[in-house]
Amino acid sequence: MPSSPAEPAECGFGARLRAAVAARGPLCAGIDPHPGLLAQWGLGDDVAGLERFALGAVEALAPEVAVVKPQSAFFERHGARGIAVLERVLLAARDAGALVLLDVKRGDIGTTMAGYAAAYLSDGAPLAADAITVSPYLGVGALDPAFELAGRTGRGVFVLALTSNPEGADVQAAVTSTGATVAQSVVDAVAARNAGWQFGGDVGVVVGATAPFGTLRLDALNGPILVPGIGAQGACLADLPQIFGGATRHVVATTSRDLLRHGPQAASLRHAARRTADQACALLRPLTGQLGGGTPG
Repeated sequence: MPSSPAEPAECGFGARLRAAVAARGPLCAGIDPHPGLLAQWGLGDDVAGLERFALGAVEALAPEVAVVKPQSAFFERHGARGIAVLERVLLAARDAGALVLLDVKRGDIGTTMAGYAAAYLSDGAPLAADAITVSPYLGVGALDPAFELAGRTGRGVFVLALTSNPEGADVQAAVTSTGATVAQSVVDAVAARNAGWQFGGDVGVVVGATAPFGTLRLDALNGPILVPGIGAQGACLADLPQIFGGATRHVVATTSRDLLRHGPQAASLRHAARRTADQACALLRPLTGQLGGGTPG
């Protein structure tokens, strides 16, 4: 069984992520209890099925991988009882030694963004996670309440930069008044927040493995790169070194359906997680010291 991440000298998210990756490899396991997977596991599309699926997946995967990423939407669709299951998932994953990245993709302005930040990034909040995903399309600066609270509580934030969905290109590939694409401007804004951290900051970006990269530059990011799209969405771990070039060592690869299809048997899920984490470590060769970046090849 993999070791639990060692307690780092620093308490920020970036430091804890490096420790987790060093112990377990650069793999994030998505927990996505959508109706099709519930049916595949022989479970009903109801709260009971949700609970058996999500807690079973966490029990098998959280002791094996660095990061567990529950997708909040699939819990929210079941109302208050679904949110209660999500609370249990967050606790169970942390108890098993994994970092928890809650995939909520929130993004708003002013006090509303502050409210979202308090819900997910405050000490003692029922839905508090180690990190969350956020959407920057009301302006990266509008996310400041999340950045600031995460910094005070030692948590992380991953900002959507370049996604794999075909609709995303209309916005993300658009050119701003500075001559950079919107995606590049998001990366640059995150890099500015991470500047000055010796071993990398607590703010990362999300870059899809099957996204249209173009000339996206990650050399100054100084933070982690969350890469969804491995497996069911068409990308392979073996593709990532060619895609990310010098930034490959800062990638945390995300897969959900490709792991979850091995359920509901816990042993099969654990075996798939170990195998995939070992492969990710061999291919990506993650840094456990200084974080930097590179230009996707």
